[in-house]
Amino acid sequence: MPLVGMAKRAKILGTGHYVPPHVVTNQDLEKRMDTTDEWIQQRTGIQERRWVEGEVGATDLAVIASEEAIRAAGLEAKDIDAIIFATLSPDLNFPGSGCLLNDRLGINGVPSLDIRNQCSAFPYGLEIADAFIRAGVYRHVLLVGSEVHSTGLDVSTAGRDVAVIFGDGAGAVVLGPSDVESEGVLTTIVGADGRFARELWTELPGSRCQPRISVQGIEEGRHFPKMNGREVFKHASRKMPELVREALNRCDLTTKDIDLLIPHQANLRISEMVQRALDLPDDRVFNNIMRYGNTTAASIPIALDECVRNGRLKAGDLLAVTAFGAGFTWGAALIRF
Repeated sequence: MPLVGMAKRAKILGTGHYVPPHVVTNQDLEKRMDTTDEWIQQRTGIQERRWVEGEVGATDLAVIASEEAIRAAGLEAKDIDAIIFATLSPDLNFPGSGCLLNDRLGINGVPSLDIRNQCSAFPYGLEIADAFIRAGVYRHVLLVGSEVHSTGLDVSTAGRDVAVIFGDGAGAVVLGPSDVESEGVLTTIVGADGRFARELWTELPGSRCQPRISVQGIEEGRHFPKMNGREVFKHASRKMPELVREALNRCDLTTKDIDLLIPHQANLRISEMVQRALDLPDDRVFNNIMRYGNTTAASIPIALDECVRNGRLKAGDLLAVTAFGAGFTWGAALIRF
């Protein structure tokens, strides 16, 4: 329900996540491509990931994560006023997965917005939700990130550099207006630089091609994601800590004020570099990429829900999140719990 004139910052009311039960270990991948557990762990830190089985789409995962977040917020689905659905792996080319989630939650009529900001989607979605709530447009916003990567990977030696990295999963948060000035979303930063769009992309299918996908395109593997790993690593390891410092400066805070940092789970080596750059001890940084791989838009909200449920975050804590991904896109946020 629109609440014009509220002008209150958004706070996280509830969190939830869901990952498929099927675990794919590095040893499993050794049977399908020329790779080793040692090679994968050394380069990425990943030990296992979750992949769907059968016909399962991003919305199927999002429903469970969203219901958990709504329940944790002490609300019912009918209390949600807007949906922001972040994914690069939608169930269909169109309509958006937000509309499918709208139906599955039984809240037909609620506005549903899909955003395509890849690994940076959580800070982007957070900025949108916070703006909606501060403006008094909506009271309760469901922000969900959900990905099914496994059905779009080249699980062979040719595609191993990408295939070993990505996992499936969904994470969700419900945001609402805060009655306390000091809590909630303190600041968000987002940006993009399209000059690097082809360093991490999936070319087909695409509207600029006639037909959008062809036998030749498939045979050439142009429908599989491609990544310039060195370029992505270089930019991400520099940009992510830079964003955190900028966010802290905006709020007259320092790294010493951070109680917990959740970096986007792209690569454990990147997260370690971000941690060193910010001079944060291990107990103030959370990583779960070892168990889930890179779940893109779902990465930060999955980790956030785990931290809430295991007591890593408590009232009054300052949470920092930072992300970098395809586009290139980037984002960060400071949130006072």
